[in-house]
Amino acid sequence: MKNDYMFERTVEPVLDVHEKPNASTWAFLSLQHLFAMFGATVLVPFLTGLPVSSALLASGIGTLLYILITKAQIPAYLGSSFAFITPIITGLKTHSLGDMLVALFMSGLMYVIIGLIIKLSGTNWLMRLLPPVVVGPVIMVIGLSLAPVAVNMATFENPGDKEGYNLTYLIVAMITLLVTVIVQGYFKGFLSLIPVLIGIIVGYIVSLTLGIVDFEKVLKAKWLQFPDIYLPFRDYEPSIHMGLIIIMIPIVFVTVSEHIGHQLVINKIVGRNFFEKPGLHRSIIGDGVSTMLASLIGGPPSTTYGENIGVLAITRIFSIFVIGGAAVCAIILGFVGKFTALISSIPTPVMGGVSILLFGIIAASGLRMLVESKVDFADNRNLVIASVILVVGIGNLLLDLQHVGIKLQIEGMALAATAGILLNLILPKGDTKQNEEA
Repeated sequence: MKNDYMFERTVEPVLDVHEKPNASTWAFLSLQHLFAMFGATVLVPFLTGLPVSSALLASGIGTLLYILITKAQIPAYLGSSFAFITPIITGLKTHSLGDMLVALFMSGLMYVIIGLIIKLSGTNWLMRLLPPVVVGPVIMVIGLSLAPVAVNMATFENPGDKEGYNLTYLIVAMITLLVTVIVQGYFKGFLSLIPVLIGIIVGYIVSLTLGIVDFEKVLKAKWLQFPDIYLPFRDYEPSIHMGLIIIMIPIVFVTVSEHIGHQLVINKIVGRNFFEKPGLHRSIIGDGVSTMLASLIGGPPSTTYGENIGVLAITRIFSIFVIGGAAVCAIILGFVGKFTALISSIPTPVMGGVSILLFGIIAASGLRMLVESKVDFADNRNLVIASVILVVGIGNLLLDLQHVGIKLQIEGMALAATAGILLNLILPKGDTKQNEEA
């Protein structure tokens, strides 16, 4: 990761990292980043049941904390993480929201610990622990395990119980999906970076014409309203449940690996070695602190956003002031009651339509990692690791130790990631290719 050729600047920036934009364009440039992250960021609380206002607040404050911890040197925006959707949904079936928020806080703390270890010992140990043959299939599981959620939202009035099949819902979902795909495939420039937002807007308009939008909460909401947040000791008594925390551990390792991949891309786009200055450890710690802050106010965990990295690449505006401006805008929106109520009024088939694409893209990005890393599936070792991860994860295998007196349950994605990490550690490396002549 120290090869200088990775970080050579190929284009001159319009605004470099520490350059301040003109007052007349600053707000517009920041709003571009806000729009880019918006659709995906609000989808996470929509799916998990967490407040939209706390997600916006967590995104904005978390990004400002990240800027502070990285010494205002890395132009990255932090939004809601998709990797934690399944663990949150699964955990809330058997535990309270307070228990889950404590577990998410601990996952942020794990980020910080990993960042400190990286500062002391580098990243080689992490790369050995999480090679592409492990991370790629786990990312595929993250997307594919969410597929039923997207499909149920697109077709049922009560997605959780698969009750009330509704053809109108399916039509709205398909229109939303089609618009999102068209924008993604045919639009150019900045518009190609916000297909989710455009799809949601069009889907919402279609829903209005079909009469499936409930405006009651929007009408009752105030223009200025304190965000709907959950605070420890005020709204719940914090308690540690090791089962929930253990579920988070493999997810954290995978998301840290993704974080490193995002930083590599930012390094190439901006033309600076952020691994050296301010240091990869600061970036990971910043992400962890942002996740800890999010859990303290009832928001979802954070992650650096590929959509916003795309904005950097297209606009060549790397200014940290623009990123900070987007964060401030997100915080302000969290206090606009009618706006957050409007987001909550988006019909489920609209979100189901965009989710079909988003969750598919997550799965496909795992496959892309395997292809780009040239993982050799003629090697039985790689074939075994990937196969076990996929079946354990997609099949939602459950390890329940309560029957032997241990209060621990691990299932699905977390168990798949754990199995992949263990198999990668214990299976011998070498020439294990099948004998094609046999």
